[in-house]
Amino acid sequence: MTQSKRLPLFTSVAYGFGSLAFGVKNNGFDYYLLIFYSQVVGMDARLVGLALLIALVIDAISDPIVGYWSDNLRSRWGRRHPFMFAAAFPVTISYFLIWAPPENVSAATSFWFLLIMAIVIRTSITFFETPNAALAPELTTDYEERSQLISFRYFFAWSGGNLMNILMFFWVFPVFASNSLADGSILRRPYEIYGIIASLLILLSILVSAAATYSRIPYLKAPPKRKLSVGQVFKEMFETVSNRSFVALFLAAILGAVATGLGAALHIYFVAYFWEFEAHDIGLLSIGIFASAFLGFRLAPWLTRKMGKKKGAMTMGLVAFIGAPLPVVLRLIDVLPANGDPFIFWFILVTGITDLGLMICFQILVASMLADIVEQSELATGRRSEGVFTASITFARKSVQGLGIMAASIVLTIAAFPVGVSIDQVPEQSIWMLGATYVPLVLTLWLLMMAALSTYTVSRTVHETNLRELAKRAMQGSEGEKA
Repeated sequence: MTQSKRLPLFTSVAYGFGSLAFGVKNNGFDYYLLIFYSQVVGMDARLVGLALLIALVIDAISDPIVGYWSDNLRSRWGRRHPFMFAAAFPVTISYFLIWAPPENVSAATSFWFLLIMAIVIRTSITFFETPNAALAPELTTDYEERSQLISFRYFFAWSGGNLMNILMFFWVFPVFASNSLADGSILRRPYEIYGIIASLLILLSILVSAAATYSRIPYLKAPPKRKLSVGQVFKEMFETVSNRSFVALFLAAILGAVATGLGAALHIYFVAYFWEFEAHDIGLLSIGIFASAFLGFRLAPWLTRKMGKKKGAMTMGLVAFIGAPLPVVLRLIDVLPANGDPFIFWFILVTGITDLGLMICFQILVASMLADIVEQSELATGRRSEGVFTASITFARKSVQGLGIMAASIVLTIAAFPVGVSIDQVPEQSIWMLGATYVPLVLTLWLLMMAALSTYTVSRTVHETNLRELAKRAMQGSEGEKA
């Protein structure tokens, strides 16, 4: 069947709503799981970290497997939807259970419970997220509409995770922990409430996204009937990822993941020690993320129309990545007023919203650039490989996730940052060195990422030429069959 010219707005929004599941899941793993299992359950923090690391390694391996499988599955529900529907209840149930572990059990039992649940959650969410992300290039081949469609994905992914932070800081901890954040972080009940809310949101987002795009299955492409050997599978995967533009995005993803991991690992050091913000200030800064997500959501499609994806991404990336450490630089050269001045909070809030919005815009454009490689690869290989491309980028990011933390530890070592002391006991020289070491390191990583991205070659003109060539081949194949 011929695909309709434009997707209905409801379908685009509902499709993007599915990314809320990924955002919520990441929020829990990134911010709450370590403190819950170490402070509340009572596990050794090193065992918690080991369990999560093992789960991450298994998850990274499963990404390309699921991606290739979803590229080649033949079913009456298409290539992607069987995976998406199948993931809904396993990830929901396991995500609920991980926040309600058995009580009064041995450390070994707690470790194995956490490990198994983390593996099930990560694998299950991969069964949804990878086919769901791979669905975007199938839903539309239009150069501009792809950016619009992917904008919805990033908006809901960022907003979903941030929504859970807002709920925890402004409702769950205060209501279920006698208005004490410090006390609430070591009680079991707030995390149980978190688990219930988060798992229900995950279930809702997966089912809405899968159901809303179900009607598009007749318009999607099916893989050819064929038998594949193990050797052929690896040969085809290698051919797919050898695409020059994909290699550019793959290298950029690796460098970007290290830079992001570095920033995330040092985030609490900057907000608590460098800027000396209080807990309620940090909560208010979190609310600004909603504005950033909206800014990126609106800006990416506009830049696609006005500048093209690569030029738009390069422009926004340079502005965002050079601008991100600017407040730190201004503090280092003594331009800003002292910490505690109201100007500092509003300055960090406004610059943070703007810069994160530009970064989200950059991420959307890069994801849309990845979608446009699909047709170029199809011309070269004769195969649609959306799942392999999507999974390979995810694999790259997960594989180097620990390097960002390692880089952060190097920064702290160079700064001679003390351990286990209050803010007023940290030497000013250590705080200054924290910023002075972080800025050049993160800028180097980001600029190297932009250099890799500059070798990407699929412009609007190239994309439209690829579409015409594929249409010509399809017509010739149809005429050959009739003959």
